Amino acid sequence: MAENKAAGEKPAAKQKASEPVSIPAFVYVVTIVLALGGAGYWFLQREAAPPRKPVLTPEAKSYVRNLQLSGVSMKATETIAKQLLVEIEGQIGNNGDRVLNRVEINCIFYDPYGLVVLRERVPIVGRRTGPLAPGEIKNFRLAFDTLPESWNQGMPQLVIAEIIFG
Repeated sequence: MAENKAAGEKPAAKQKASEPVSIPAFVYVVTIVLALGGAGYWFLQREAAPPRKPVLTPEAKSYVRNLQLSGVSMKATETIAKQLLVEIEGQIGNNGDRVLNRVEINCIFYDPYGLVVLRERVPIVGRRTGPLAPGEIKNFRLAFDTLPESWNQGMPQLVIAEIIFG
């Protein structure tokens, strides 16, 4: 036996420790099944996409002619953080016979080629400003600080997007 050790053979205990350890195939299968199960659970439990904002109802579409945007102006200033802040100010008048609890508009910004670079929907009448009664005029101010650089620096198109009656 001493001759075997001298010849370079290792003791039996050391040979077993140096052999590669094999992972049974079922461990791989269990891992894959758990991963697929977790992905399936996440897919089924994830939140649905937020509901799409309502469009103008036929009643609201016919009432739009009673709303008047006036005195709309735009100014740009640079903030302390060196960002461009664009403010759109104006007034909305209700020439109809209904109280309006909410009015939202789409502000559509274009690039120099007339392509839309930003469409943002914002309220101009709502909880913060209170309802807009018949014959009433309210001021509004919209601030934008994340306009794309490709914006043409022109006044955006303002389109009534939603009317909620009181």
